[in-house]
Order: sequence, then C-alpha cells, then structure tokens
Amino acid sequence: MSDADDAITDFSRRRLGVDGVTKTVYVAGSGPAVVLMPEMPGISPDVLRLARWVRDAGFTVYLPSLFGVDGAYPTASGGAEVARRACVSAEFRAFAGGGTSPVTAWLRGLARLAHTECGGPGVGAIGLCFTGNFALTMALEPAVIAPVVNHPSLPLDDPAGLELSDEDGRAVRDRLKRDGLKVLAYRFDDDRWCTGQRFAAYRALLGDAFDGRVLPGSAANTSPPPFFREVVGTPHSVVTAHLVDQDGHPTLKARDEILAFLTDRLLGK
Repeated sequence: MSDADDAITDFSRRRLGVDGVTKTVYVAGSGPAVVLMPEMPGISPDVLRLARWVRDAGFTVYLPSLFGVDGAYPTASGGAEVARRACVSAEFRAFAGGGTSPVTAWLRGLARLAHTECGGPGVGAIGLCFTGNFALTMALEPAVIAPVVNHPSLPLDDPAGLELSDEDGRAVRDRLKRDGLKVLAYRFDDDRWCTGQRFAAYRALLGDAFDGRVLPGSAANTSPPPFFREVVGTPHSVVTAHLVDQDGHPTLKARDEILAFLTDRLLGK
C-alpha cells in the first residue's frame, strides 16, 4: 500500500453552497449522483479509491470535504488531531445525547443539488465511520433512495446508540417503509467502534429495511495506514483502509455488493 498523498487531479474541485454554507466538494463521473462522505481523518487515498470505483461503475460522485486535509495519507498524529477537532465541532454530534449532527442538513441539500444536476430516479449516499450514520439521516431527503451505512462509529461513547434524534429516527423509519427503501450496512464482527449492539439498534428501529452484513475481523487488511493501525486499533473500515484488493476477498465482495445495490436502485439494472 502506498503511503503517498493523493493529488485528486481527476476530480473537479467545486465550491458548493447550500443554505448559505459553502464547502469544497470533489466531483467526477457521469450518470446518477452518489454522495460519498469521507471517514475519519478525511478524504484519504483509500476513500478516493472507493470514489473512483463508484465513478467507474457509472455514477457521478460528489465527495464533500468535511474534515481533515484533502488527499492526505492518514498518519497517526495528524489523524488523531483531526478526530479531536471534529469531536468538538458544532457540525457534529459525536457523543450520546447529542442527537442528529447538524451537518446532515447541509448534506441533504447537497443531495438535492446533485439530483438536480444529474437527474435519474434519485441519489445514493454512502457514509463511512464518523459519517456512517449520515447516509441514513440523508434519507430524510426524498431524492436519496440508496443509503449505504458503513461501520458507523457515532456516538463514540455508546456502543448501542444511534446518531439520531428520536424524531429523526421515526421520520427515517416511516420514509423507508413508505417508499419501500432498504439500507445496506457493513461492519467487522470484532470492531469496537461499530458493535453488534449498534447493528441491533438499527434493526430494532428499521426492521427488515435494515440489511446489516457482518464480515469476520480476520478478513481485514493487516497493514492499514498508521491512523487505523495505531489510533483506530481494530478492524473497522470494510471498503477503504481495511479492504484487501484481491479477487474473491470478502471485503472486495462487500464493495461489489455496494456497487450492485447502487446500480439496482439508481440505474435499474
């Protein structure tokens, strides 16, 4: 695995405003839109690898910069500092009792904008780690019809908690049922940041609309970047830092399942 930064030269770097707030968003591809949110500590080379896979599968990827240094290889010290800042940011609710993170309202607006620009039946949303649950909350936006929740780590201090207010939880549940939507989700079985208790809580809220898939931790890449090895310290990032890019590997199968889910929902294939 390379330990170099990614210059992100194959994406358009746009400044997009939603409800008076402007953020940098990297955009590439053609076809229906998929909003891919970065994991901690930011838009890493592994997150960009996933973005390119989604792009190459026939979608327009919108990759918003929410924290960290765009394209940076995840070092232990740098990544830990990004995580500390995000945990106290007003945009995020990292701990139990905080309810829904305010940044999700901006992300829903981004999904509306992306749908307007790209057309198609709707928008996909992929959350990772710190942003994992955001993909579910984004389903409050009618344009979002293919939410993918990967190893959601919030709230950090409650293994059985969901990063959702009770009101938003009910609204998401009702929307999924009304429109016949499914939520695809992934975790490793021994992930201490995204536990079986959390997946059980999703299942209790969403019922059969929640398709939670669990991979053995033994399948995780054993040589992830330093942030994941030294700070995360457990199998965690199924389709990014802990993915093993080998044919037939369980993590690569998970990637293929996600692409198939997006293709079915957004391309009707």
